[in-house]
Amino acid sequence: MTLAIFTLVEHTHHKGKLYGYAPYVREMNLWTSHFEEIIVVSPIAKKTEIDAIKMPYTHSNIKHISVPVFNIKTIGGILGLILKLPLMCYRMLKVMHKANHLHFRSPSNIAAIASILQVGFPKKPKTMRYAGNWDPDSNQPLGYKFQKYVFSNSFLTRNIKVLVYGNWPKQSKNIQPFYAATFSNNDKVELVERNYSSKLNFIFVGALVSGKRPLFTIQTIEKLRDEGVNCCLDIFGDGPVKFELEEYVQQNNLKEVVNIHGNIDKEALKSFLQVSHFIILPSKSEGWPKALAEGMFYGCIPIATTISCVPWMLDNGNRGLLIDPELDRATAAIFNLIRNGKLNAMSKASQSWSQKYTIEKQAEEIDKILSL
Repeated sequence: MTLAIFTLVEHTHHKGKLYGYAPYVREMNLWTSHFEEIIVVSPIAKKTEIDAIKMPYTHSNIKHISVPVFNIKTIGGILGLILKLPLMCYRMLKVMHKANHLHFRSPSNIAAIASILQVGFPKKPKTMRYAGNWDPDSNQPLGYKFQKYVFSNSFLTRNIKVLVYGNWPKQSKNIQPFYAATFSNNDKVELVERNYSSKLNFIFVGALVSGKRPLFTIQTIEKLRDEGVNCCLDIFGDGPVKFELEEYVQQNNLKEVVNIHGNIDKEALKSFLQVSHFIILPSKSEGWPKALAEGMFYGCIPIATTISCVPWMLDNGNRGLLIDPELDRATAAIFNLIRNGKLNAMSKASQSWSQKYTIEKQAEEIDKILSL
């Protein structure tokens, strides 16, 4: 039995193993264990070094088919795609013909092309993991809407299970709620009650891109300090706005308040999560914000914007704080929570909820999906 995976995640060959973005590969190792052969269709990373954010597939029989990265936001990008498209389609169709199960990681440019090609294989079992925001009322790019329409349409896409974050009303029968897990049952620890009257540790985990609003996070902590709150912020992640953040910290004399650590491995992150008071993620868009779930797993109180399935994760404010992405209002809400909130009860509720969603539980859900 052969599993074909179509993904935009860039992969790296290193010492006979195939590496990819660790959270993605960690889940895919659960899927691949059900098959004898794996074919990954994706771009190759330009950088060949292996860092803490990458990990290898565990499957011993895995093949990689390279397809190029492309965009259609410019005339040059469109012309490039026209030239690349015939070879991409040929490679994808060849893989689809051979595989016994087709697995699509969406939304992505790769999945957009694959969504059209898979129509020609109605009898093949398929799964699609939608990593973005499935909220039907959300404002999304046309390409995302196209993929959602094709994959969820039971006429165009046969024999598929569409796995999405959150439980949304009025969906087709092939759509199922799903989630992303980071920690296992062995990672569980008893809740350690924090001292919320001492210095408060905030933590931000994620790609340092404008959409995650890391600068807004820093400014929020800065404003809380100005309001008299004794607090600090640890930032974990890397990305294109890292230099901008470092400059802001330097220019505003925040080096004693804000620490930008870069990427770290899961074990190192766990030690920070277990002592931090709050995890903050004021994103513009999310699918399943794993950073929040990871923080909640160790009792960090989540603070996040009202997007995607976040209100459900935070039980509409009972196990975390939903904020407006406007600095004064967000700061006021956090300040009020610190002064008047039942913080230990909220911490306990967040940990109790998150520890239900373990890797073992996710493996059970994947077993059910593939056995039906």
